[in-house]
Amino acid sequence: MNVDGKPMRTIWLENPETVRVIDQRRLPHEFVTLDLRTWQDGEVAIRDMAVRGAPLIGATAAWSLYLAARASTSEADLQAAAEGLLASRPTAVNLRWAVERMQAAWQGERDPAAILAIAEREAIAVCDEDVAICKAMGEHGLPLIRAIAERNDGAPVNIMTHCNAGWLAVVDYGTATAPIYCAHDASVPVHVWVDETRPRNQGANLTAWELGQHGVPHTVITDNAGGHLMQHGQVDILITGTDRTTRSGDVANKIGTYLKALAAHDNDIPFYVALPSPTIDWTISDGFDIPIEERSPDEVTHIQGRAPDGSVTTVQLTPDGSPAANPAFDVTPAKYVTGLLTERGICAPGELASLFPEGAASVISNQ
Repeated sequence: MNVDGKPMRTIWLENPETVRVIDQRRLPHEFVTLDLRTWQDGEVAIRDMAVRGAPLIGATAAWSLYLAARASTSEADLQAAAEGLLASRPTAVNLRWAVERMQAAWQGERDPAAILAIAEREAIAVCDEDVAICKAMGEHGLPLIRAIAERNDGAPVNIMTHCNAGWLAVVDYGTATAPIYCAHDASVPVHVWVDETRPRNQGANLTAWELGQHGVPHTVITDNAGGHLMQHGQVDILITGTDRTTRSGDVANKIGTYLKALAAHDNDIPFYVALPSPTIDWTISDGFDIPIEERSPDEVTHIQGRAPDGSVTTVQLTPDGSPAANPAFDVTPAKYVTGLLTERGICAPGELASLFPEGAASVISNQ
């Protein structure tokens, strides 16, 4: 995707000692990159949401283990790094997937140089595969948007998103935004309703920024405006991402997704979830078994923005002494999901095994 007209990824190996990421805490008012030189730097970047989005969390974990291998290839040190990374954020299953993939890649190897080479090769593969997955999801989702455009007789397709499931949440292209970018680049007229997504405002801060960078027409709305727009025929389709999806098709995504799904269901508007296969948790059938991260109440009681003098500052929203709760995700049951958009095509929520038989087989083999 583009930043000031220049193609970029969200994470890359700057030199053998340094992994570089976009510091998403500073967007949209400042574009700043952050250097990761130790696995602890990667853990902090994940925990403090300098990087966020399930696929990018997984990619950052993979590169963090590469950095761990640069410091020490002892089994104990690599295991400590893996455990530290796994504890950084509990909901996104890509984190565990990436850590276990890296560990499996060097399992049984004792030569330090070989372990480091394996770690670098595997981290590169994690990122390149993520790009290919997202590109494929865009190509599979494009016909959905084309079909609506044909019915709209030239009027833009109004697409609603929630949170940021764009290229900032992955390595490139995005998940929910991949079909949007494909449609825009193919001259299919689109317009995106961008939920602000309180409390961290990933929609207002990140999705709006990246859509603007790519020239995609969009409008930022308050979270609670979504149902109103649906009732008045101003939404053609909803597409969100997911941080973890069960084998039965229950979806854990950014808090507020469930309410959007309910409103879409009530207004007969299709609700699709863009689902990269590493985000499927084959070990869980019931979405309410997914651990839900509880984040700092400060994210609710305070907000960051740009002051009239151009400085970026944080201000308090709530009265002194008022407590705040901050669950970061909610679960949308499969019955409210029209379809799951994957790199292998689109399926109904209960039919994931038809697209990914190897995933279903892994459940049987572990029983």
